[in-house]
Amino acid sequence: MKRTIRTTALTVGALIGALALPAGPAQAGTTTARIDLRVLVVSDGGPATDAIAAELDTAGTPYTKVDLTRTDRPVIDAAFLADTVDGRPRAKYQAVVLPNDNPFAAGSAEMSALAAYEQTYAIPQVDAYTYARPQVGLQVPTFGGYSGSVDGVRAQVTPAGQAGPFGYLDGAVPFEDNSPTVGESYAYLSAPAAGADFTPYVQAPVPGTTKQGSLVGEYRHDGRRELVVTFVYNQYQQQFRLLARGIVEWMTGGVHLGASRNYFAVHVDDVFAADDRWDTQLNCTPGDVDCANGAGTPNPIRMTPADVDQAIAWQNSHHFTFDLAYNGAGSVDQREDNDGVDQLADKLIADRDKFRWINHTYTHAFLGCEQNVTVVPWTCATNFDGSTKWVGLATIDYEIATNRVWGQVAGLPLETDELVTGEHSGLKILPQQPQDNPNLGLSLTVEGVKWLASDNSRDPEQRKVGPATTVSRYPMNVFYNAGRAAEQVDEYNWLYTSRAQGGSGICEDNPATTTCLPAPLDPATGYSGHIVPLETRIALGHVLSNDPKPHFIHQSNLAEDRIAYPVLNGVLDGYDALFADNTPVVNLRMKAIGAELQRRAAWKSAVQAGRVTAYRIGTTVTVQGPAGTAVPATLPTGTTLGNAAYGTAYAGAVSGWTASAGTPLSFTLPSAAVPAAHPAGTTAPTAPAPRTAVPAGVTERVSATPDS
Repeated sequence: MKRTIRTTALTVGALIGALALPAGPAQAGTTTARIDLRVLVVSDGGPATDAIAAELDTAGTPYTKVDLTRTDRPVIDAAFLADTVDGRPRAKYQAVVLPNDNPFAAGSAEMSALAAYEQTYAIPQVDAYTYARPQVGLQVPTFGGYSGSVDGVRAQVTPAGQAGPFGYLDGAVPFEDNSPTVGESYAYLSAPAAGADFTPYVQAPVPGTTKQGSLVGEYRHDGRRELVVTFVYNQYQQQFRLLARGIVEWMTGGVHLGASRNYFAVHVDDVFAADDRWDTQLNCTPGDVDCANGAGTPNPIRMTPADVDQAIAWQNSHHFTFDLAYNGAGSVDQREDNDGVDQLADKLIADRDKFRWINHTYTHAFLGCEQNVTVVPWTCATNFDGSTKWVGLATIDYEIATNRVWGQVAGLPLETDELVTGEHSGLKILPQQPQDNPNLGLSLTVEGVKWLASDNSRDPEQRKVGPATTVSRYPMNVFYNAGRAAEQVDEYNWLYTSRAQGGSGICEDNPATTTCLPAPLDPATGYSGHIVPLETRIALGHVLSNDPKPHFIHQSNLAEDRIAYPVLNGVLDGYDALFADNTPVVNLRMKAIGAELQRRAAWKSAVQAGRVTAYRIGTTVTVQGPAGTAVPATLPTGTTLGNAAYGTAYAGAVSGWTASAGTPLSFTLPSAAVPAAHPAGTTAPTAPAPRTAVPAGVTERVSATPDS
């Protein structure tokens, strides 16, 4: 995986000709205006503005949303947009997002107010999805352009885009084409209009020609700047996810609250243990609770020393580290059955420093209610009075403490406050167990556990369990009970086809299931042709969404056919093909992920409660938040906080979290981040919008830390 940051060198002439970045705050007379660090999002209920709002939400960037479909919405006028604070002119919003270039009726006073506001304070405007026309600096598509589907099109960031707001991308912006029967993306492709001051940032080929048409570009006119987007999207589509960071950086000039990274972590459960194998005849897993009355003969799957070598080689080639969640009893049982020999454990312990390790309990026991497995699905056993029988405190303590001690004796580099229970047991699981085992929280207190894994598919929100905070993990649809591709396909067909096709009928019983199949997959090609691309796309979508939650697989998936690697390769190799070296995947261990989610939640609460004040005056950014709340900010390279350099480098900027004592934090921007701007009230209708220089490139490596 790429980690070294690439430096882009441009001549001054090429720079001026290719690029225009957001301008700094305007001057009001002789007083520098205050620009509040908040975005105005004007929505018509369409997916494009909602996608941008979702990006701001995820990053922690404050915004105000005005819904044009509501009759009780505020009127956008001069007083709504600006006022005076302590004798200084104040712009209440650092950027404006509109559903298109002019969503109001002809002659609208609101659009006039917005235009005047943008001119006065050099505020950029994003046209979230608009028709290509001269009013946005483009020719209409009927003049040598194109209107229609761009499914599967491979767009490209232009040199100006890479030197500017989209410099974190390697260049290619592939548009999704997930279904041959569904139109997923629609766009207008056209060239800049004659005489327009328009710079394309992202282009795609006009079908049937050698010409390129703009999909994203900057239009400068009348002392205003607009980012013109001419394709429709929603917040989940890959093409938007690739461009979302650049849209935000363009409209904020790289100065905004909030921080964003592309995260990926993979937990490998059941290490040292063996996983039961799917039986393709019984359509269940002998040895596990889904085979009624103990049917079938268990045929376990367990890694070998060669699988460990492969895992290390794969990690080295991808600059990535697995988190191994281990069960010590698996090795103890192996030695008892093999005259004291366990080659797998010997190999893993010898190479223990190649991985991160997590306590996964000693025997992988189920730690929720006592299970009645005489029926499928299992139920919770009950006492005489009908109350639930819970696994006791002593059992939970034994599972956690014994495994921890086993790992310490083996020299595993543990963080003893992290825990993954077997099957996330002890936590609520519907429909059988609608509440946590009350003994779990007590045990976590005794054992000093602060970070507890949960299953994102059933327990997605971070919450407290006793003294511990949950860290939700994404399950990959690479099954724990499959060591071979044919087994994976057989079980996948059973789960996701109809009863008439020999399947379980889960899709008939629950139409909301998203992985349903119209027909069974081919056993020979179904894994590589269907499951791998789908799981890759889902996981990569998480990576591109500023989502730090880890994914989890099982040791069985690194054994035999090693079926996890095609998916993992698809994610990381696919990522490297899209992103520049200055934007590496960030690979955190579980407690760091938990802390990241925790401080995001605290920051979001502070913003929603109106307890954050942030603004920019010239080269100074001032932020005040509640005491004890960490403040996230993304700022230009060269920014200082006090006398120290601020933040860590990522995607061409610096960003990070700063602890707040409740008093103002003062950041100083580099002088290059504040170009000259026209005085308030003196804009000329024909004046071009101001331009700025490209920030200096960064060359240092980026470490895998929570702030990197």
